[in-house]
Amino acid sequence: MARIKGAMMTRKRRKKVLKLAKGYFGAKSKLFRTAKEAVMKSGQYAYIGRKQRKRDFRRLWITRISAAAKINGMNYSTFMNGLKKANIALNRKMLAELAVSDAAAFAGLAEKAKAALK
Repeated sequence: MARIKGAMMTRKRRKKVLKLAKGYFGAKSKLFRTAKEAVMKSGQYAYIGRKQRKRDFRRLWITRISAAAKINGMNYSTFMNGLKKANIALNRKMLAELAVSDAAAFAGLAEKAKAALK
């Protein structure tokens, strides 16, 4: 039986890596070995970045909720505790959106949270 050579698959694999490395600086977009290293590292950064984005948004939402709660005479932790005791189940993303776009609705939530704490 004839031996199958790997030239086609090797070229395909290398083209795939070089396509992913398109736009990288200098040799990282031209030479296979450096391109492969750069693509692997960028994949790691992308994976980490997807986790960090979730953290960053949660931190932003908490900051916005905290600022709006302070305007209504509470701090963040007592506001969230009051909402929990009042059985109001809104996530932080929606609370932050209310804090930014609809201050009156947020003030109403703050009043309900205060009433639930008493």
